[in-house]
Amino acid sequence: MTERRLWSWLAVALGGLYFLLPLVGMFDFSMRMQRDGYNFEAYRVVLADPQFQQTFGYSVVLALLTIALGILIVVPTAYFVRLRFPGLRPIVEFLTLLPLVIPPIVIVFGYIRIYNTSSALPLTGSWWGTNLLLLFGYATLSLPYMYRSVDTGLRTIDIGSLTEAAQSLGAGWARILAVVILPNVFVSVLSGAFLTFAIVIGEYVFAALLNVGSFGPYMVWMGGNRAYEPSALAVVAFAITWACMGLIQLFTRFSKFSSVRR
Repeated sequence: MTERRLWSWLAVALGGLYFLLPLVGMFDFSMRMQRDGYNFEAYRVVLADPQFQQTFGYSVVLALLTIALGILIVVPTAYFVRLRFPGLRPIVEFLTLLPLVIPPIVIVFGYIRIYNTSSALPLTGSWWGTNLLLLFGYATLSLPYMYRSVDTGLRTIDIGSLTEAAQSLGAGWARILAVVILPNVFVSVLSGAFLTFAIVIGEYVFAALLNVGSFGPYMVWMGGNRAYEPSALAVVAFAITWACMGLIQLFTRFSKFSSVRR
């Protein structure tokens, strides 16, 4: 048993080194922009860049809108599938997995083909139309993660009893979803929201092919034109992603702690 545990820890250590050593090397390189030793000059240059502030702010707003749209679509869908149409669950699960199977470049080329300026709905012909198309595209990309998170949360509660109790008190469907169901799956929704945020922040294909100045294309442009700043930018993007993962764990543990205390 001791030997097996030793091999287990050795495998974990090797896996950790495999992932951490490139990050350490990248961080070390990002700190050498000035020749007089380690410094944060590359980070100062990146964070002070107006283009960074503009593209990152744009991506944050777009990520928040994507999260809101995903909640509006996924929570009612997952709720009614589990409550009223359980036979449709395999079909819905298959549809929500399609964004993982179909490459994003195929999806965005389909959007451009259908919604170009010569089509009946020329969304790519205006700034608002292009951003709306990008919003729906990101909602599609995040659909597998948001749906799985919400569906897992719905499994942990008795939605049938909660629905009957709310209806007996005179609540309509909208009130049931907003006041009864959503608070009970709030942690699951947050998990899907943080994953969606991480996906939107670093997404490149949709934004580049739709010619939108978001954070993903900015990182690629920076990588092709600068030396030290791209490493600093990659560290910042990595920190944002892992901050989202950490928040998921934090809210999950807080939810379990609150459930035990109740």
